[in-house]
Amino acid sequence: MSIIRNILSFKTLIVLLVMVVFFGILYGGDIYHYSESPKFCNSCHVMNEMYNNYIHNGAHRNALCIDCHLPNDNVVAHFVWKGIDGTKDVVYFYGNLYNEPIEISRHGDEVVKENCLRCHQGIVSNVNIGDRKCIDCHRRHTHKHTGVF
Repeated sequence: MSIIRNILSFKTLIVLLVMVVFFGILYGGDIYHYSESPKFCNSCHVMNEMYNNYIHNGAHRNALCIDCHLPNDNVVAHFVWKGIDGTKDVVYFYGNLYNEPIEISRHGDEVVKENCLRCHQGIVSNVNIGDRKCIDCHRRHTHKHTGVF
């Protein structure tokens, strides 16, 4: 009897695994692209003000949140930090561990600055930025109207 139960549970496991792989192949790309959309980023209520500012006032409203907030200099770093930041955001949100207004981390500050410099390289190539953040001078291009900065 236990042999039959083991065979059935093994078959059930195989069927479930095949279904997960099938649906992963079928919908994985859509899920991945949705997870990079501003709508997905706004799914946490603490982001509503930032999202509304981005949609209505943002100088970068045609960019995705990930264009500024994730490393984009190499694919591996992008995926690694997407996993780290995504997991952290879920834990903080559902664990009610965040402060309002939310504040960007030191690492996040560095990533945003690197992405500013990467996208605007032609404009800033002759500017000595040093330790300053781009938002120190360009607050109106960020989430300023939300009271975050």
